[in-house]
Amino acid sequence: MKALTFHAGPLAMARIAEHGLRARDIAIVPGAAGGPKGLIFQALDSWMFGEWFPTAPRERDLIGASIGAWRMAAACQKDPARAFALLGELYAGQRYTSLKPTPHEIDAVVQALLAELVRGHEDDILNHPHYRLHLIAARGRRSLAAPGHRNAELRGFISAALHNAASRAWLARLMERVVIGDMRVGDARSPAPWLREPFDAFTTHFTPLTRDNLAPGLLASGTLPLIMKAVTGIADAPEGSYWDGGIVDYHLALPYSRAVPTDAQEQGELVLYPHFTSHIVPGWLDKSFPWRRVARGPNRGWLDNMLLVSPSEEFLRTLPNGKLPDRNDFHFYGLNHDERIRVWQRAIGEGERLRDELAAFAERPELARILPI
Repeated sequence: MKALTFHAGPLAMARIAEHGLRARDIAIVPGAAGGPKGLIFQALDSWMFGEWFPTAPRERDLIGASIGAWRMAAACQKDPARAFALLGELYAGQRYTSLKPTPHEIDAVVQALLAELVRGHEDDILNHPHYRLHLIAARGRRSLAAPGHRNAELRGFISAALHNAASRAWLARLMERVVIGDMRVGDARSPAPWLREPFDAFTTHFTPLTRDNLAPGLLASGTLPLIMKAVTGIADAPEGSYWDGGIVDYHLALPYSRAVPTDAQEQGELVLYPHFTSHIVPGWLDKSFPWRRVARGPNRGWLDNMLLVSPSEEFLRTLPNGKLPDRNDFHFYGLNHDERIRVWQRAIGEGERLRDELAAFAERPELARILPI
């Protein structure tokens, strides 16, 4: 049984065919939104950031939304393996006192989780010698700019869903993208320069990542609409209400191919994307619209320099309940937190097979296994 599937754009495929899969060629690592699904990469992330990338240090953009942002923040710590293990323990270990916890209770649990994850590591994250962290959050406009109560927020997101059903571009009337990114003081380089020029209908704001907005930015990036309270007052960011970055950028359908230089270089500018599925959905509201998947649309060229690595269907069938952990498990297991935690930890442990297979592939790539994106 093969635990992983590999899909690549033409530039990535050509680079790997010529040089193999080299750490030195990886310039960008995205982390998708998706809640507990991201936990499956704990072992793979630990190997990639703790063992493989350090063999070829270089500047890399780490960009994420929701749990993807939290994973990338763990990657920037001095001991990434410890940080990934802690993230898995904290995320799986969430406990609530009722079947329908209030937004206040959920906020308190998540804020405590993030505080424990990053407390004492702020300088490591902000000043990593090789990694530039970029957090994506969604900022409301019009009826979602500052909804005064839950019903107003509900009406705003119903309107957002209707706008998005008509056209993803129409969603941009109600939501904006905010990138809270690493821009060192005195450093003239912009955060993620391949993102700077407009590429879709969404207004994109760029905010420097600082000690003051690191924790609020991570919280905003994972704040679920109608379940958690909107995050406001993020230092140095535009005023407004912020929610999960996955609303706009669920699977991070971004113009990665802009990072490829026009002149040949010794090292490539590849995107290595460990993703929990083999397709890329632009926004959370696009999940039921398969024709909007990036590889099927006019923006498929954005992925030309990407190697997409995802769990195989055979691997998924071996997991508890035959699937990745997901948010529905909170309802399925109810207040039986111990059983849910046990199941999630078992799935996380099974993720070691993903690590081992990627490490073996990097050592000796099997080109026949790489399919087109």
